[in-house]
Amino acid sequence: MELLKKWLGHPEELYNLMKFKMGGYKAVMPQVDEDSLSASLRICYKYLNQTSRSFATVIQALDGELRNAVCIFYLVLRALDTVEDDMTINLETKIPMLQNFHSYLYQPDWKFMESKEQHRQVLEDFPTISLEFRNLAKVYQDVIVEVCHRMGLGMAEFLEKKVDSKQDWDRYCHYVAGLVGIGLSRLFSASELEDPIIGHDTELANSMGLFLQKTNIIRDYLEDQVEDREFWPSEVWSKYVKKLSDLAKPENIDKAVQCMNELITNTLHHVPDVLIYLSRLKNRSVFNFCAIPQVMAIATLAACYNNKQVFRGTVKIRKGQAVTLMMDATNIDAVKAIMYQYVEEIYQKIPSTDPSSSRTQQIIASIRSMSVPSSALLSRIHYSPIYLSCVMLLAALSWQYLSTVSKATEEFVHTGEN
Repeated sequence: MELLKKWLGHPEELYNLMKFKMGGYKAVMPQVDEDSLSASLRICYKYLNQTSRSFATVIQALDGELRNAVCIFYLVLRALDTVEDDMTINLETKIPMLQNFHSYLYQPDWKFMESKEQHRQVLEDFPTISLEFRNLAKVYQDVIVEVCHRMGLGMAEFLEKKVDSKQDWDRYCHYVAGLVGIGLSRLFSASELEDPIIGHDTELANSMGLFLQKTNIIRDYLEDQVEDREFWPSEVWSKYVKKLSDLAKPENIDKAVQCMNELITNTLHHVPDVLIYLSRLKNRSVFNFCAIPQVMAIATLAACYNNKQVFRGTVKIRKGQAVTLMMDATNIDAVKAIMYQYVEEIYQKIPSTDPSSSRTQQIIASIRSMSVPSSALLSRIHYSPIYLSCVMLLAALSWQYLSTVSKATEEFVHTGEN
């Protein structure tokens, strides 16, 4: 499932680009002084870099004690997800492991040595991770153990259950991404960097995760088909074809696009919640952590909408476009302008014959009403060639460097939109 991949929604290279300062954006560089860390916490950060260098980068940009709490939160969920993903573990063993995984956090010697997964070190050395979990303040422990418990139960449920209804889709996405959003939000509030309402309003936090997860599921249709995974709800696709795999057949391309447009319309209903959530954030590091994946997601949906290429190959947003989004998404007004821009792009592509067209227009109207940007922001986003030229030059130089680095380093967090 690669849970936290869906929360981030974009690869390591974008975070590396944050090393540059532009438009008032604070450079994001590793902030951890290793000399101040315990030996076990240094090991935890090593595992974080090994399992997701992108997440390691953004975590180390977080302020104060929140940094270590989110690091351990990630590693615990990474370990849980490794169990779920390991197809060599039989269900008789896997289901109770998932259901009881939260309890292992309080068992100092528990570890699992039989995994064949790439990142099995988080299971083999789980005692180090659980030690640092127990070293966290109780308020952080309580969040992590509860989310781990609920997520383990959800994973066990969907091991033998398909995503049939749209309610199932929401429930599945809640388990694999909504709970991540809820857990992170509660950690933000527990750190006192954000107000209590951020952690208390679980509906908004859940929508943050669902928007990212659904976007990735839509975009990754072909990849998931190749790997024999099905996450599109049959309640929707069965109106167009007999089998989900039939959407990839050339003779069904028009139906496939209509099916996808219906799912994109469903996903857009989370945008109002996303805007409300982001408008409540006050800490800069937390805002950047949360906002960038969301603007990447809306750009990805705009690229996918009514696009036959989703069923023929990979749909990506341009690298320069991604850099521009990252540089712009530093405050709520800028994020609203970005959302407005991309829902307008979707609106202009709505076919009059599409079965979901009226519903798509309705939700776009609702998003528009919440995100009407100032003329200055629109001008900057749409009509500033000097600004965009600078960004594109920065992007070209950065990506040239990063492409060289990537030859030697395999990226764990791999998503198709960038």
